[in-house]
Amino acid sequence: MSPGFHVRQDYRENIKLALDTLRSHKLRSFLTVLGVVIGVGVIIIVASLLVGFDRSVQDQIMSYGADTAFVSKFGGGIHFGRLSKEERMRKPLTAEDGWAIQEQCSAVRAVAISLFPDSGDNRIRFKDTEVVGLDYRGTFPSFINVYANAALKEGRFFVDAENHHRQNVVVIGQSVAETLFPNVSALDKDVLVNGGVFRVIGVFEKPKGGFGDSDEDKRVTIPYETFRKITPTAKEIGIRVQARPGRLDEAVDQTRDVLRRRRNVPYSAPDNFGIETSQSIVDQFHDIVKMIALITIVLSSIGLLVGGVGVMNIMLVSVTERTREIGVRKAIGARRRDITAQFLMEAVALTGLGGALGILFGGGIAQLVRMTTPMQTAVPLWAVVIGLAVSAGVGLIFGVWPAVKAARLDPVEALRYE
Repeated sequence: MSPGFHVRQDYRENIKLALDTLRSHKLRSFLTVLGVVIGVGVIIIVASLLVGFDRSVQDQIMSYGADTAFVSKFGGGIHFGRLSKEERMRKPLTAEDGWAIQEQCSAVRAVAISLFPDSGDNRIRFKDTEVVGLDYRGTFPSFINVYANAALKEGRFFVDAENHHRQNVVVIGQSVAETLFPNVSALDKDVLVNGGVFRVIGVFEKPKGGFGDSDEDKRVTIPYETFRKITPTAKEIGIRVQARPGRLDEAVDQTRDVLRRRRNVPYSAPDNFGIETSQSIVDQFHDIVKMIALITIVLSSIGLLVGGVGVMNIMLVSVTERTREIGVRKAIGARRRDITAQFLMEAVALTGLGGALGILFGGGIAQLVRMTTPMQTAVPLWAVVIGLAVSAGVGLIFGVWPAVKAARLDPVEALRYE
């Protein structure tokens, strides 16, 4: 009979003994690995929330258009509201900057220029119903072509003549329309936008890939010249550049050259404006999500450490309780490595079971969140693999000392143990 056969037999015997031990002490085993269950469960829950949130944000950002770039006076990157003094002191972009980009950049297909209010306190009202927290702006007719997520559900967008003659017309988001006009069409209704009377001529379709009640679904968009007429102090300009097919990088470079010349930026000085593409913003957000995931795993390791200490403690108790059994096994020919393997297998089985329970627990919570809230969740395979690997590793590491202690017992003394 080959040595490999004996190895497999020993392996199977150790697994059988480990499972028999777990079955005979169900409650004790569960309480022992509760820390592992919680630690792995937290990893699964947070990973599923992060992956779902990451997908939602990525879908929403990419819905702006993979062939477009954002231009603002602030530097590139995600700021979380924190801007340097130099960025705050920069002069704003102008509509003329947008026209120059359109005229001088051969790789640019179209430009959308938007003017934003000085204050965030903007509201739209119909009779006694009011909506606040708006994405309120004045823009040109090119907006509807440049913004990929600005499709119309009904009605139309305003035209050059309405912008030139400063007409009081407005296109609103689907969420705004449903709130103000729950049972009837919003078209041709007169609404109050910051106190001014505007006629609704179109309703935007709800953007795809958004999460929650996104700002894009609360758009209130009026002609640029009308906006300038009613808000003469507004100076905050945003520019969206749409590149010709396959020429986004070239369009970004050309836009940068035009703006550096117009803003008199010295050759050796950095840009005093920012240009971001949808993909670059997604990449930055991915980096943030990865950092959060790493921090979560580190914090979850505290629960796993507690579980590991519990496993070591219970395995030491088990060695004491089963001293006579160990002596009998040694007396009939069990080697030290057999005893070591048996107790290590029990520890790994114990924590591995805890890891599996943690995955089921975390996956169940993630599924419940997806069913009861607008949030997307998705349990990633890497989180499952990490959960199982770490839980088994905890058993392996914290089971070494009890296993070695059991293997070193003198068989004669062990048989005399009462």
